[in-house]
Amino acid sequence: MSIKVIRDQSLPMRHVAHIRNHLISVDEGVDVGGSEAGPTPHDLYDAALSACKALTLVWYAKRKGIPLEDVEVSMERDASEERHGTYRLAATLHLGGPLTDAQRQELLAVADKCPVHKLMTSVTTEVSTVLGEPK
Repeated sequence: MSIKVIRDQSLPMRHVAHIRNHLISVDEGVDVGGSEAGPTPHDLYDAALSACKALTLVWYAKRKGIPLEDVEVSMERDASEERHGTYRLAATLHLGGPLTDAQRQELLAVADKCPVHKLMTSVTTEVSTVLGEPK
């Protein structure tokens, strides 16, 4: 799969991410020269984890016959030590439905096994960057 991020010259920093048939506006805050015309790259990173946890819980509950009716994931970011090598994310799960305490605990454990959580915490990610042809 290929993702393209293309600059929107109508604003100082806004770009548009093209992901399959989806367009996502990406920008920075006014404090760093952006226009607040979309989430920041950090926001998207955090949202990817939140969405993965939610989708994983719905998939797992359906597969196991757990009566999960609703999922909301709240994510809090602490980037105060990011430049020193630590980026903290704290997820809170809000689960709806007639769930037993055991089912709630089971879903809590499953949330930490979502693919993006594993990707962020247990996989070595290798990134290569090359120059393409000039535009």
